[in-house]
Amino acid sequence: MRSEWVQTTIGAITDSCLGKMLDAKKNKGEYKPYLANVNVRWGSFDLSDLREMRFEDEEEERYGVKNGDLIMCEGGEPGRCALWMRDDYSIRVQKALHRIRAKEGTSISFLYYWFLYAGRLGMLESYFTGTTIKHLPGDKLRSISLLIPTYEEQCRIAEILYSLDRKIEGNNLVNDNLLQQAMAIFNDRYDSAEEQCPFTSLIHVLGGGTPKTGNPEFWNGDIPFFTPKDVGSPYTFQTEKTITPTGLEHCNSRLYPKNTSFVTARGTVGKVSLAGKPMAMNQSCYALASDSIDPILVYFYTLRAVDSLKHKASGAVFDAIVTRDFETEVVSVIPETESKAILSLIAPMLEGIHTNTEESIRLAALRDALLPRLMSGEIDVSSVNL
Repeated sequence: MRSEWVQTTIGAITDSCLGKMLDAKKNKGEYKPYLANVNVRWGSFDLSDLREMRFEDEEEERYGVKNGDLIMCEGGEPGRCALWMRDDYSIRVQKALHRIRAKEGTSISFLYYWFLYAGRLGMLESYFTGTTIKHLPGDKLRSISLLIPTYEEQCRIAEILYSLDRKIEGNNLVNDNLLQQAMAIFNDRYDSAEEQCPFTSLIHVLGGGTPKTGNPEFWNGDIPFFTPKDVGSPYTFQTEKTITPTGLEHCNSRLYPKNTSFVTARGTVGKVSLAGKPMAMNQSCYALASDSIDPILVYFYTLRAVDSLKHKASGAVFDAIVTRDFETEVVSVIPETESKAILSLIAPMLEGIHTNTEESIRLAALRDALLPRLMSGEIDVSSVNL
């Protein structure tokens, strides 16, 4: 019951420390990978671009990351955090991050969800310092005040929320596997194809546009509006902005159907995504379509073309893709009969990914609806058997 919850501080229930400061002059110790601010997302880690610096053996306990550690951003977007839940990776933490460990009687999983809840409600902002760039220094982190239930109830709350995240993670793993299989099937036949042609002879490169931002009649409707910020893997369902049917009439974008391939041309350049539902697109992207090839195969052809463009730009500044880049790109052409055979294998895989992603969106919405009610004690879970 909420009456059993107690007021405390993060400092009273955890041990925390900042990571190691970069020191280019230090030449002792071995080079080891470390987590930086850019590697931490809300609820996950991006380990695709890890860097290394020198750590001495005695610094392992001070800066090493263990299974069950909560890693939190100190600057940039203070409070953004994720739980490190693996034993198979030796890694350290860098100065821009807090490493938080729960003391006895506190569930680190409960704390992660509490920070997710508090961050979304802006409850942490009063603890931030700085004007242009926000920070959450160690003393401010430790002074954060919160209400917590008994340890048993903390574990029940965390398990309810984690059961939903576990299903989402499972869907993501299945989707990654299906996508890798589909890519392998396509690439195997693509690499052995003998015929070649210009990319734009096979696939049309189409543009987008943005309605006037100052007209409220054009915005916040039911039509997703794809921009480089909205890239999914491989599908995009939800976009940061939406437009109205009137807004669609007043911009240079079509309503592109499900399974249209989008390529980001500016900003984050060269990312490819499939439309999970009909959506419009801004002028910083291209839409790819074909009169003769199924949209699913267009996606894989586009991945190969963009990968080729990136390799050609190696060592150069690749800050934009223009239509001329696609016009000069040459691709291999899989014969029609073989394309149909490939599609019969790949299409069900992509539809499975589509279905799994839709389910994950529903599960995330349920988790987000439960989160404030569980963290405020509105829902009594003391008698819930998990």
